[in-house]
Amino acid sequence: MAQVPVQTIHRDSQLFYWILFPITIVMVLTGILRHYATVLLANPPKALEQRAQREQRSLAHGVSVRSNFHVLSKRSFNTRRDALTAAYESGAYLKAPENRGQAPPNPMTDPNAMEGMMGAMKGQMAMIIPNTLIMSWINAFFSGYVIMKLPFPLTIKFKSMLQAGVATKDMDPRWMSSISWYFLCIFGLQPVFNFILGSDNAANQMAQQMGQMGPPQQQGFGPGVDPDKQFLAEAENLAVIEHYSVLDDVEDRLLEGVLA
Repeated sequence: MAQVPVQTIHRDSQLFYWILFPITIVMVLTGILRHYATVLLANPPKALEQRAQREQRSLAHGVSVRSNFHVLSKRSFNTRRDALTAAYESGAYLKAPENRGQAPPNPMTDPNAMEGMMGAMKGQMAMIIPNTLIMSWINAFFSGYVIMKLPFPLTIKFKSMLQAGVATKDMDPRWMSSISWYFLCIFGLQPVFNFILGSDNAANQMAQQMGQMGPPQQQGFGPGVDPDKQFLAEAENLAVIEHYSVLDDVEDRLLEGVLA
C-alpha cells in the first residue's frame, strides 16, 4: 500500500523566533496589563451589593437544605428549618427590608443597576481595545506567515482554524499560520495567567466574556422578581417536608446485604 508523502515546507527557521515568540510575549504582557487595568477600573463593592449577595446566598442555602435534607439528622434538619423559616418570614435576609411589600425597582431606572452596566462596559473596553491593537499589529507585520507544524495529525476540519490568513487548499492541516497562533494564545494562556497572577485573575478573556454575560441567577432572582415572595415560598417548601434520613436503619440494611 502506497504511503502518503510527508509534506515539507522550506521556511526560514528564524520565523519561529521572530514571529512566534513576539506574539506569545505580547499576549502574555497584554493579559497582565488587562488584569491590572480591570482591577483599577473595578468599583469597590458597596454595602448594598454585599447585602444583595447575602440575599441570593440565603435563598440558595434554603434550597440546598430542602434538596439534601435526607443526609441530615432529624434534629439538625429541624434546627436549620426553624432558623431559615423564621429569617425568611421576618425578612432578615432582604437587602432592603424597608422596601418590603413594594414593587421591585425598574432595572433601567435603578442607579445601582446602571452603575453595574457601566462596570461591564469598562471591562469590555479593557478587552476590545488591546485585541484590536494586537490584531492590527499582526495583520500589518506577520500576515501570511507559516510559523510551525504541529507534531500530531489533524483532519481537514482544522484547516480553517489553524491556517487563517494563508489561502492554500493543499497545505497539510498541521501547519499553523501566525494569526492562528494568536487565536490559540487567546484560549490557551489561562494556565500561564493562573501561575503569574493567581487563579482569581481578570486576564482570561473567555472568563471575562462569561462574566459580562451576567452571573448565573440564583433560583427565583431575576429582573422584576420580588425576593420577599421567593423567601416566603421557600419557607413554605421547608415547612411541608417530612424528614427521613438515609441512615435510618442502616445497620439492619447492611446486615441484610451481607447475609443475602
